[in-house]
Amino acid sequence: MQKALALENLISNGIIQREETSMEKEMAGHHREYFHLGDVMYFAKKACEAVAEDEVTRRFSSEELLSWNLLSRTNANFHCVSWQVTVVWIIGILIRYCLLMPFRICLAFFSILLLVSATTVVGQFPNGRVKCWLSNQVQMTCAALGIRCLSGLVQFHNRENRPRKGGICVANHTSPVDVLILASDGCYSLVGQVHGGLLGLIQKSCMQTTQHVLFERSEMKDRHLVRKRIREHIEDKTKLPILIFPEGTCVNNTSVMMFKKGSFEVGGTIHPVAIKYDPRFGDAFWNSTKYSMMTYTFNVMTSWAIVCNVWYLPPMVKEEEEDAVHFANRVKAVIAARGGMSILPWDGGLKRKKIKESFKEEQQKKYCQIVTENGSVGNGNVY
Repeated sequence: MQKALALENLISNGIIQREETSMEKEMAGHHREYFHLGDVMYFAKKACEAVAEDEVTRRFSSEELLSWNLLSRTNANFHCVSWQVTVVWIIGILIRYCLLMPFRICLAFFSILLLVSATTVVGQFPNGRVKCWLSNQVQMTCAALGIRCLSGLVQFHNRENRPRKGGICVANHTSPVDVLILASDGCYSLVGQVHGGLLGLIQKSCMQTTQHVLFERSEMKDRHLVRKRIREHIEDKTKLPILIFPEGTCVNNTSVMMFKKGSFEVGGTIHPVAIKYDPRFGDAFWNSTKYSMMTYTFNVMTSWAIVCNVWYLPPMVKEEEEDAVHFANRVKAVIAARGGMSILPWDGGLKRKKIKESFKEEQQKKYCQIVTENGSVGNGNVY
């Protein structure tokens, strides 16, 4: 019990226990008037702390569990606790791989065939209420079947706040399963990039019945074009609400990272949604830098189940004299609080890119300001 509590405190509080102080306070504690070579130690200490406890990189690895859930994704030290546990683990492997996985694969193929065939038939209907109703039923039915492929158990809360037509639904992003979960309880238009292969076939099928906002790879870089198409979509109150994941990448469901401001610049009503998975039954997080889509699909299909809670939060609008960045942060804070996740200011793009030079320059400017305010620049004094 004590070991579990110690591990829980280690995970929640971090590896390094320290008081967060600003550069100005630490430098002021030196009580000197000039530049010191010892100031280098402050930056060296911060660099070592960042390497030992990188709060960004940790968000792109599977959440560490306090106890073993009999899946392969766990601490290797828990595999051979006792022969009884080993027997239970082997039985679990047989159930998951020999019983659940074949059934799930068959159901997945059936769901895809149903989606392609049903959307092709419904797409032949003239535009009107009948086609719209049939399209919604096909989308929700196929999404629900997709959740069943993963033995999904989803609990929806506050359904009176579900997104309405002409609005924008924003949610934290953990995996592609997020789309299936939300689509099984309501219909949405998606914003994304045009794909090829099997995913491209599904996209083309869905486009026959629902108006999604899809872009070519080159168009995705044109922010003005993206905002224009989204604005045109939400201005038409007859169209489905747009589903957007402002983080732009999958995070491991322990925190909410920076929301990109583009979704909050187009105006309209924002409908926040918080999605929180229970990692004890299966890891829903997709680390796209480590696993391909096929590998990830295999992993979730061989898990026990995908269990999560979804909270529909009250709609929000941008206040007067509030810019898009502050509005995005306000929405992010509401989602993180409801889902019990921490808030990080970092861009999820750091998952694949190096840190921006502007962040380095910001620290350099702070230090330069401290030195110049002490009047040491130009004095030629070095200690």
